[in-house]
Amino acid sequence: MRRRFEEWIARLQEEIVATFERHDPTAPTFRRDSWVRPQGGRGLSCVFSVSPNDAILRNGDIVLEKGGVNTSILQGIMTPAAMKQTRADHPSIPADLETAPFYASGISIVIHPRNPHAPSIHMNYRYFEIIEPPKADSEANSGEAQEKVLAWWFGGGADLTPSYLYQDDAKHFHGTIKAVCDDHGSALYPVFKKWCDERFFIPHRDETRGIGGFFFDDLCEAPHGRFSGHAADHRPKTAEDIFAFVQACGNAFLDSYLPILERRGRAPSSEHERRWQLIRRGRYVEFNLVVDRGTRFGLLTPGARVESILMTMPETARWEYMSELGTDPETPEGRLVEVLRNPREWV
Repeated sequence: MRRRFEEWIARLQEEIVATFERHDPTAPTFRRDSWVRPQGGRGLSCVFSVSPNDAILRNGDIVLEKGGVNTSILQGIMTPAAMKQTRADHPSIPADLETAPFYASGISIVIHPRNPHAPSIHMNYRYFEIIEPPKADSEANSGEAQEKVLAWWFGGGADLTPSYLYQDDAKHFHGTIKAVCDDHGSALYPVFKKWCDERFFIPHRDETRGIGGFFFDDLCEAPHGRFSGHAADHRPKTAEDIFAFVQACGNAFLDSYLPILERRGRAPSSEHERRWQLIRRGRYVEFNLVVDRGTRFGLLTPGARVESILMTMPETARWEYMSELGTDPETPEGRLVEVLRNPREWV
């Protein structure tokens, strides 16, 4: 499974980067940056960013402001605290095991367009294994073939973060996701949509980061706490079936987002709308640095590649003291805030 997942995320990464480059031919290409983690692992970061002083911004019509399509393959040792947390969701891990080797691979995407009417999008898919530690008196063997996997699971999802709400965009995004989910289990979309709304919630603002999408974690053959009763029988359970579901989700990324970007990426906009977009970008930063467990975990990991972790950040954000924008429910800004505080069912 490791090799197949790694090959898939590499193909998907190249397809998505190439598509964005074709979509915006006058813009610079993504920077491709290979890296190696001394503690074990490697990756490829493909990042789009343009200096504010670059002449191309004055002479061209660039759709993206910041974007990243990253793949990573990591190996290391789980800490006792991480093992304790992981064991709660994976009872196949022995209770007396305080630490163990792990393997993790994944693809992570964040796109921040320039236009205030074009939403940001985030997507992530990952595969994780906990491996039985080698016996102290065993011979020094290496390689995946000799390793015993104690637990494995998949996780991932995608979510949309607009500054201005267009119901057609929301319905298209959620409709694309639901169609993929329904092909692999009728219980998936309702459970994962609700999970996404909970996951991307900013407690100190009492609002979600965006209009959601779907999110899942710890999906494996074992019973899952998010599925009970009828729902437990209508989801993929084997490694092959879950991997097929994850592939279908990742392969639907461009279909879910590109039509929206094509509609909104070059729409007329004002300084007022840009100001609101930057305030919403500030909320994005707050979530990632204060709330998001993945970002915190990454920054605390020894040997972490900070540049790749912070690739998710928008290039520019704004904080205004007691801003009036978004407080009037009759304005476009206020209508977005209403949805962020009261998530809707879009399909």
